[in-house]
Amino acid sequence: MTTRVVNTHEAKSLLSELIRDAEQGVEVILARNGHPVARIVPWRAVRPRREPGAWAGRVVIRGDIVGPDDDVAAAFDESSTAGLP
Repeated sequence: MTTRVVNTHEAKSLLSELIRDAEQGVEVILARNGHPVARIVPWRAVRPRREPGAWAGRVVIRGDIVGPDDDVAAAFDESSTAGLP
């Protein structure tokens, strides 16, 4: 990993560039008087924890949801022959 150390005074005018570098995997360290004080890192969205079975008992399926649909079958048949002589 590439590391880039920038003093805070210089970082003020380079902020957009430093953010792009961080997004591309460059470790960006901000320094004050030559001493590291902060790091710019890319944002990683926190994904909610998934719990198996969380919807158990809340969803009711009525009727056949995977059976044939006459309208869909007719549209498919029609489109499969469209444009053929």
